[in-house]
Formats: sequence, C-alpha cells, structure tokens
Amino acid sequence: MPQLRLIRDSNFRNGSRNMATDCAIFEAVAAGRQPPTMRLYGWEPMCLSLGYGQRTRDVDMGRLRARGWQLVRRPTGGKAILHGDELTYSLCLPSNHPLAAGNPVDSYRRIGAGLASGLEGLGVIIVSELKDPRDKKETGPVCFEVASHFEITVAGRKLVGSAQMRRKAGILQHGTIPIRGDVGRICDVLSFESEEERESQRQSVRERAATLEATMASPPSWDDVADAIASGIERAYGYETLRQELSYDESDRMEALMTERFANPDWTAKR
Repeated sequence: MPQLRLIRDSNFRNGSRNMATDCAIFEAVAAGRQPPTMRLYGWEPMCLSLGYGQRTRDVDMGRLRARGWQLVRRPTGGKAILHGDELTYSLCLPSNHPLAAGNPVDSYRRIGAGLASGLEGLGVIIVSELKDPRDKKETGPVCFEVASHFEITVAGRKLVGSAQMRRKAGILQHGTIPIRGDVGRICDVLSFESEEERESQRQSVRERAATLEATMASPPSWDDVADAIASGIERAYGYETLRQELSYDESDRMEALMTERFANPDWTAKR
C-alpha cells in the first residue's frame, strides 16, 4: 500500500512560520529526504496571505495593523486569503509522483478528488468544477472571489481555494477550507478606491464563497475537518497515512527560511 506522511499540526502557528514550514517540507520531499507529505494546520493570529506574484499595493496596511492581523507572502500563486477560522492543507510531492503527473490542471483534478472525498465524509454535498485556465475574466484581489483551475463548490459557491508551486523536482499545493466566519471581512484590509467599491467587493465575495458552517446543520470543529480530510485521502487514493512530526533538519530549515524570507518585511514587500 502506498504511504503518505501526515503532519497534523494542531498547535496553530503564525503566518511566517506556517509558510516557512511548508517550504522546508517541500525541499525535503523534493530532494528525496522525506516521503510525500500532507500537512494540516491552522493560523494564530489571523493573517492575510498574498500570492507569490501579487502586489502589496492590494493591501491597506493601516487597516491591517489596526486589526492586529499579520501579512505574509505565500510561495504559491493565486490571490489574497484571510486565514483564521479554517483548516489549511499543504501537499508536497516529488515530480514523479502519480498525483503530480501531467500539467497543473491534471494535478489539481487528482488532488481535488481526495479533498472532495474528505468533505463528503463530513456530509457536505459538493460539486467539483474544472475551470478553463485561460479564463481571465476575474481579476479581483481576493482568492475566494476569483475563479481558479479547479474549484470545489457547494450550491455554486466556492468552498476550497488552492494554489500550486511547481519546480523541476516536485510540487507544493496549498489549500484553504473555511470552517466559519464572514468570508467578506477580507475586504476590510484590502485597498479600494472608495467605500462603495469595498462594499461591492465584500458582497461579491459573500455571494461566491462559502464556509462549512454555512453549509452544514452542525458546524464541524477543526479536528473534525482534519479527521475527514485524512480519511478522504486514504479512501480516494488507497494510501496509508503515517502520522509523523517535522524532522530536526526540517525544523532547522524552517527557522532559516523565516529569517531569509517569510518573516522578512523586505521579502514580503518585494512586489
């Protein structure tokens, strides 16, 4: 039976530590020092993350600081996400892994099948839609308002936002599953030309995005969602998940990556 290392990080971390941890795992997996790895985690305190190529001018820094929220730049692409009341996953795979084969849309589809299986285990009735990656109609700054390659939706509203980093030796895919909260509050800390535009964007996000709380009679806990995703991966792919912790080498590399990149304001503001 194929195996997948599972790191269930229930001690929530800040944004820079979360991103540095994922990159340290990715480097170890891509180099063959660690097996394919899925990490499940949360964020504390709340943090706005930008896609790797996203402009920092999309953020209203005064509003962000006033709320005590942090800012981090992801190594993956996509648009802004406000992290807090959610479960986040990262999946690190070597480039020759079956889930990573083909083009990005192929891998989104395969990985999405495991996530869908997990969410269905919670009792969520979902629909997976393959979006044409050439469709550039949506250009807003918010991930959950912008169409991406592979969407998992509930009643037409986006439930899972995912993005990838692809390198010659492997891929890192991030994804966010909102559990509760107001999906429109991200607009409180983004830059808009007017308050009317801010409110219009807020309503658009609320119409297009969903949380598990809004789609279930009894909202699940973070642990409930983590259990479901791990079980869904096992069912969808026939994998055995092995619960492990970060290795000493990965921990050391994570600390270095925080200093070099993710806790470095100059690196975050480079675009």
